[in-house]
Amino acid sequence: MTQPLLSKRPLGKTGLFVSPLCVGGAPLGDMPETFAYSASEENALATIRAAVASPINFLDTAAAYGDGKSERRIGKVIQEMGGLPSGFVLATKADRSLQTGDFSGEQIKRSVEGSLLRLGLDHLQYVYIHDPEHTTFENVMGPVGPLEVLKNFRDQGVIDHIGISGGPIDMLIRYVETGEFSAVETHNRYTLLNRSAEPLLDVAHRLGVAVINAAPYGSGMLAKGPEAYPRYAYTDAPPVLLERARSFSQICREYDVPLAAAALQFSLRDSRITSTVVGMTKPERVSQTLELASYPIPSELWSAIEAIAFDTDNPEANRFK
Repeated sequence: MTQPLLSKRPLGKTGLFVSPLCVGGAPLGDMPETFAYSASEENALATIRAAVASPINFLDTAAAYGDGKSERRIGKVIQEMGGLPSGFVLATKADRSLQTGDFSGEQIKRSVEGSLLRLGLDHLQYVYIHDPEHTTFENVMGPVGPLEVLKNFRDQGVIDHIGISGGPIDMLIRYVETGEFSAVETHNRYTLLNRSAEPLLDVAHRLGVAVINAAPYGSGMLAKGPEAYPRYAYTDAPPVLLERARSFSQICREYDVPLAAAALQFSLRDSRITSTVVGMTKPERVSQTLELASYPIPSELWSAIEAIAFDTDNPEANRFK
């Protein structure tokens, strides 16, 4: 499986090619209130350096991660290297004001300009509109709204490509169906434990829009195990998810496969997904993630997992739609 894993894939119709693994920059921004752990600058910089030196060529961040700290740390490493390496793809996200909630076109303009400064770049390869659930579809798509501002930046050569990144699946499908976005990023909604993003994957695949699947470990539980980290999507996990995670963990033990390997490869093996975003805050996590991605998993394990009834109608199991 190693060679197919390391083979780069087209990022939709952008002309960019990215590794099926992407380093997630949210925890690099030191966000203990979200992730329940901290990330020192020393570890963050070492992690970014390790990622750039690895077969992974895709890094995902956002203006809002750590109030700009994630971008500033990435920018320091870019400066050390004298610029982004050839063939490396950096994606960031234009954000609302976390202080006022402002999601206007003017705010999106400020967000992009701030990203350029923090990253030390004169242009951005990929910019998502981030978390549009905090505004309206009409605002994002309307005159002088966020999309129009990003398209103007694109026309000026300041950014290359535009995507949409958020939470609610029905909302993301509505944006994808406009044809304005070359990639869609979803998080915590296509994992071993929650498959509510299934309709989004189908629509995006049909339209040729790249799917970037973030948080394959459900923000940690499927990496550390349900006993060690009983949280899903940044909050305490409901009992039904804990029970299901324990069942999957038991299956993995029976086949001598790390739960984290199964959780990661669940996403990697789906042909509708272009790249899977994994948050990392220690340099050794880069090589460990590559090992998990290529860990041999027998087909019987997948059959055993699928044999466990997946109750898509259970509101507790899929409450993060």
